[in-house]
Amino acid sequence: MPPLLEFVPNFSEGRRRDVVDAIVATMTAVPGVKCLGTELEANHHRSVVTLAGPAGAIAEAAVRGAAAAMQRLDLRTHRGEHKRMGAMDVCPFVPLAGATMADAVATAKAVGARIGSELGLPVFLYAEACTRESRRVLGNFRNKEFEGLLGLVGTDPEFAPDFGPAKLHPSAGGVAVGARKFLIAYNVNLATLDVQIAKDVAKAVREKDGGFKKVQAMGFFLEDKQLSQVSMNLLDYEVTSIRTVFDKVAELAAAKGVQVAESELIGLAPAAAIDAALARHVKLPQFDPRQQVVEQKLAAMGP
Repeated sequence: MPPLLEFVPNFSEGRRRDVVDAIVATMTAVPGVKCLGTELEANHHRSVVTLAGPAGAIAEAAVRGAAAAMQRLDLRTHRGEHKRMGAMDVCPFVPLAGATMADAVATAKAVGARIGSELGLPVFLYAEACTRESRRVLGNFRNKEFEGLLGLVGTDPEFAPDFGPAKLHPSAGGVAVGARKFLIAYNVNLATLDVQIAKDVAKAVREKDGGFKKVQAMGFFLEDKQLSQVSMNLLDYEVTSIRTVFDKVAELAAAKGVQVAESELIGLAPAAAIDAALARHVKLPQFDPRQQVVEQKLAAMGP
């Protein structure tokens, strides 16, 4: 069996299901590529797609997905809570069965080179595929966002792309391509209209401000739910678990007189990271391991 990779592209579109579905269809048209899930988030105006397959097929799907996003999405009219720099904003590869991190890094670099040369998009390698330590953490350069990077790419050497032209595409921006361990996108919604509480809690739990290792976090207000959210990326669930961050968020919120309304798991998680008992503990509604646990989802889809 060839090495299997997971591929989790994030697109700057979270409100038009038909557009996202069209992009996904372009990627799953590659033989051997299976879609494990597609999630749209309107407040963040962002979609997270989870695919898996042999490394070569996944690489082809990634290039096709970047091209489809470039054709259909326009950053000039895009506004959402989540930071973004491109139509296909991030393009990470994760080793699965039979694959190593070296396989994921090699795929990331090959895909980055193709996106740069074939599509004319600037590509920034990050995480385990990074070519400079300052780009190991995605937020170190994406935090400038599309608008900020327009004036930096091509003028500031710190923002020189690894592949492609030294300027952002006028509508599709640029792409962050990387290789990493399994990332869990996990949110905790707080029963308060005061978004500052979520921002304060996020600051307390994220690594860069002295919180938990391998945790990124931000605070948002969700207009549709009238709740505040602590939105997190757990970069290594074996270092900091879902239970650990949930318990701390709940503790910090309770100290401010606020209760946890619910949790959200965006995309999938490994079986070692979550089970039904933990889902109940962290107030994750309607947990379905056949849909939300990567090993079970893959097994259900067959060879």
